[in-house]
Amino acid sequence: MSVTAQFQDRSEAGRLLAAKLGHHAGKSAVVVLGLPRGGVPVACEVAGILNVPLDIFLVRGLGAPGYDEMVIGTVASGRVKILDREVVERLGISEEAAEATARAEQRELERQESIYRDGREPVALKDQTVILVDEGLATGFCIRAAVRALREREPKSITVAVPVGSPDTCRQMRSEADEVVCAMTPEPFFSVGTWYADFMEIPDEEITRLLKHAAHQRRAREAQAKSDRLSIQEDIMA
Repeated sequence: MSVTAQFQDRSEAGRLLAAKLGHHAGKSAVVVLGLPRGGVPVACEVAGILNVPLDIFLVRGLGAPGYDEMVIGTVASGRVKILDREVVERLGISEEAAEATARAEQRELERQESIYRDGREPVALKDQTVILVDEGLATGFCIRAAVRALREREPKSITVAVPVGSPDTCRQMRSEADEVVCAMTPEPFFSVGTWYADFMEIPDEEITRLLKHAAHQRRAREAQAKSDRLSIQEDIMA
């Protein structure tokens, strides 16, 4: 069975997804987080259209020592660590080995994050409405882990937003997130890449460039808004 790609690229997908998130546009205490790598170009478009801050959120699964196919936990941005104690105990993995694995993955995550942020401070997430964006939902493992890790940062609410997703996974995600927006849920689903004409891997340099550009645009909008407010005040006082 042949299918036709619905999105030219991730930027187009982001613009279409933003239209489904209009109820968040321009609101205070809203943050868009992109999951590297493919989620960042999508999130960049969403944040720009909604006129809200953009940041990244990294998640790395912890492989069980000696059991490469098993995942014993997650580390995420903000030094969040979640260990599945039941799996660790069932596999007979020592506390020391589990912690060593977590530390190694945390170091790699922080190395990646340092490259992507390029000196910029992370956006505060406590009491914020967080819109977590990825390029699509297949199994949902990565974004499900991200949602659970984000809960540790105490946001007001979490919205999972993707341009395309498996119908079953999108339904299941509603038990994890406060809001789920899957712009398109084709049946049969096949894979995320099926629905993009251009699904090339995004290099680290492009992620850094997109985040830097988004930060620059955000500062420019804030400066313009401040200038507009001052002009109104001056007109009132004149």
